[in-house]
Amino acid sequence: MWESTPFADLVRDAVAGEGMTYRLLAEKAIDPQTQQALTHNTLWKIAHGEAVKISPWIVRAVAAAVGKSEREVQLAAAEQYIGLVADDPFGASDEQAAVVVAHVPGLRRSDMPKVEELLRGWASGSVSGQ
Repeated sequence: MWESTPFADLVRDAVAGEGMTYRLLAEKAIDPQTQQALTHNTLWKIAHGEAVKISPWIVRAVAAAVGKSEREVQLAAAEQYIGLVADDPFGASDEQAAVVVAHVPGLRRSDMPKVEELLRGWASGSVSGQ
């Protein structure tokens, strides 16, 4: 069984469908900004946890291929490649603002009281954003 690797899991899940192959997935793996395309070999490497030189266009191409948001794929790549979880442990995001806190795996809201205090200050307007 595969080790849980968030970025790789997205690609593995995408090829798990009946009749899906890395070659077929590569047809969808095109960065919408640069039009650069990933090869089936690169997708296979990602899915198998092999090292790839990650860059923004690769993240966007994977997002296009797997049908996930760019943000979701960015967060998965960050967790896998640099070991940080990026999420909203405080439930502070809404339609107008996304709150993303990068932290080591295993930290909970209660482990980050200073971060929560800072976010509450910004939300109330008592802390300047500069």
